[in-house]
Amino acid sequence: QVQLVESGGGLVQAGGSLRLSCAASGRTFSSYAMAWFRQAPGKEREFVAAITYTSITTYYANSVKGRFTISRDNAKTTGYLRMSSLKPEDTAVYYCAASARGVPSRSADDYTYWGQGTQVTVSS
Repeated sequence: QVQLVESGGGLVQAGGSLRLSCAASGRTFSSYAMAWFRQAPGKEREFVAAITYTSITTYYANSVKGRFTISRDNAKTTGYLRMSSLKPEDTAVYYCAASARGVPSRSADDYTYWGQGTQVTVSS
């Protein structure tokens, strides 16, 4: 079992930056792939970024590529999403997710464990 708790969301002006954290319980986190998804009001949950358990490979949605950076510190059982050059369209609830498969996926269905989400609001 893995429990995930996100933090770091908030209100930021367009062009600003935020760093989201995802604190995981359980020593097995280091063997899990991790991802970030987001859901804006009235829209479906969408993939943002993912990282292998080794941190060797990362994946990004085209809409955030070059602006967001996913990382993790297995010793601290924590994942991160650094967001820069934020746009109003980045406004959403951001969720971290973990997959026991170890191999990241862009599909939410492949993730077993989810956090409660943290709100990110970007003002224009």
